[in-house]
Amino acid sequence: MEPIISFTNPFSILTATVIIILVLLLGKETKKSIFPAIMLGVFTIIIVCHTVEFNMLTKELIEIQSKVAFSISMDFIFIFLSFATYLWIDELERRKKKTKSIDNSLNWLWSKI
Repeated sequence: MEPIISFTNPFSILTATVIIILVLLLGKETKKSIFPAIMLGVFTIIIVCHTVEFNMLTKELIEIQSKVAFSISMDFIFIFLSFATYLWIDELERRKKKTKSIDNSLNWLWSKI
Protein backbone atom coordinates (compact mmCIF):
# COMPACT_ATOMS: atom_id res chain seq x y z
CA MET A 1 0.00 0.00 0.00
CA GLU A 2 1.23 3.47 -0.89
CA PRO A 3 0.44 6.94 0.42
CA ILE A 4 -2.18 8.97 -1.46
CA ILE A 5 0.47 11.06 -3.24
CA SER A 6 3.80 9.36 -2.80
CA PHE A 7 7.01 11.35 -3.06
CA THR A 8 9.01 8.16 -2.49
CA ASN A 9 8.94 7.53 -6.21
CA PRO A 10 11.72 9.42 -8.10
CA PHE A 11 9.30 10.09 -10.96
CA SER A 12 6.94 11.91 -8.57
CA ILE A 13 9.79 14.04 -7.22
CA LEU A 14 10.92 14.86 -10.76
CA THR A 15 7.37 15.73 -11.79
CA ALA A 16 6.89 18.05 -8.80
CA THR A 17 10.25 19.73 -9.51
CA VAL A 18 9.33 20.27 -13.16
CA ILE A 19 5.99 21.75 -12.10
CA ILE A 20 7.76 24.15 -9.72
CA ILE A 21 10.13 25.24 -12.50
CA LEU A 22 7.28 25.71 -15.00
CA VAL A 23 5.25 27.76 -12.51
CA LEU A 24 8.38 29.80 -11.76
CA LEU A 25 8.86 30.55 -15.45
CA LEU A 26 5.16 31.32 -15.92
CA GLY A 27 5.16 33.67 -12.96
CA LYS A 28 8.37 35.34 -14.10
CA GLU A 29 7.06 35.94 -17.62
CA THR A 30 3.64 37.21 -16.54
CA LYS A 31 4.94 38.86 -13.35
CA LYS A 32 1.90 37.60 -11.46
CA SER A 33 2.40 36.06 -8.05
CA ILE A 34 -0.94 34.23 -8.11
CA PHE A 35 0.64 31.23 -9.87
CA PRO A 36 3.23 30.49 -7.17
CA ALA A 37 0.58 31.24 -4.53
CA ILE A 38 -1.66 28.54 -5.99
CA MET A 39 1.27 26.11 -6.09
CA LEU A 40 2.07 26.93 -2.46
CA GLY A 41 -1.55 26.27 -1.52
CA VAL A 42 -1.55 22.92 -3.32
CA PHE A 43 1.62 21.76 -1.55
CA THR A 44 0.16 22.93 1.76
CA ILE A 45 -2.97 20.85 1.14
CA ILE A 46 -0.79 17.85 0.21
CA ILE A 47 1.22 18.11 3.44
CA VAL A 48 -2.00 18.34 5.47
CA CYS A 49 -3.30 15.21 3.72
CA HIS A 50 -0.02 13.37 4.36
CA THR A 51 -0.07 14.38 8.02
CA VAL A 52 -3.65 13.18 8.46
CA GLU A 53 -2.76 9.96 6.68
CA PHE A 54 0.30 9.51 8.93
CA ASN A 55 -1.80 10.01 12.07
CA MET A 56 -4.46 7.56 10.90
CA LEU A 57 -2.05 4.67 10.32
CA THR A 58 -3.02 1.53 12.15
CA LYS A 59 -0.81 -1.29 13.36
CA GLU A 60 -1.54 -3.25 10.18
CA LEU A 61 -0.37 -0.39 7.95
CA ILE A 62 2.78 0.44 9.88
CA GLU A 63 4.99 -0.65 6.94
CA ILE A 64 4.07 2.48 4.97
CA GLN A 65 4.92 4.78 7.90
CA SER A 66 8.43 5.49 6.56
CA LYS A 67 7.05 6.22 3.08
CA VAL A 68 4.55 8.73 4.44
CA ALA A 69 7.22 10.30 6.66
CA PHE A 70 9.54 10.68 3.66
CA SER A 71 6.68 12.21 1.67
CA ILE A 72 6.08 14.71 4.48
CA SER A 73 9.75 15.71 4.45
CA MET A 74 9.62 16.19 0.67
CA ASP A 75 6.46 18.27 1.16
CA PHE A 76 8.42 20.61 3.42
CA ILE A 77 11.09 21.02 0.75
CA PHE A 78 8.49 21.74 -1.93
CA ILE A 79 6.71 24.23 0.33
CA PHE A 80 10.00 26.03 0.94
CA LEU A 81 10.71 26.19 -2.80
CA SER A 82 7.16 27.35 -3.53
CA PHE A 83 7.35 30.03 -0.86
CA ALA A 84 10.71 31.31 -2.13
CA THR A 85 9.29 31.38 -5.65
CA TYR A 86 6.23 33.26 -4.42
CA LEU A 87 8.36 35.87 -2.65
CA TRP A 88 10.52 36.42 -5.71
CA ILE A 89 7.64 36.69 -8.19
CA ASP A 90 5.75 38.95 -5.77
CA GLU A 91 8.74 41.27 -5.70
CA LEU A 92 8.86 41.29 -9.51
CA GLU A 93 5.13 42.07 -9.61
CA ARG A 94 5.59 44.89 -7.11
CA ARG A 95 8.39 46.41 -9.18
CA LYS A 96 6.31 46.14 -12.38
CA LYS A 97 3.35 47.90 -10.80
CA LYS A 98 5.69 50.38 -9.07
CA THR A 99 3.96 49.98 -5.74
CA LYS A 100 5.61 50.52 -2.41
CA SER A 101 6.35 47.51 -0.25
CA ILE A 102 5.17 47.60 3.34
CA ASP A 103 8.34 45.94 4.61
CA ASN A 104 11.63 45.82 2.74
CA SER A 105 13.23 43.22 4.98
CA LEU A 106 14.31 41.06 2.03
CA ASN A 107 16.10 43.80 0.09
CA TRP A 108 19.43 42.09 0.73
CA LEU A 109 18.16 39.08 -1.23
CA TRP A 110 16.55 40.95 -4.12
CA SER A 111 19.62 43.13 -4.69
CA LYS A 112 21.71 40.01 -5.39
CA ILE A 113 19.27 38.44 -7.86
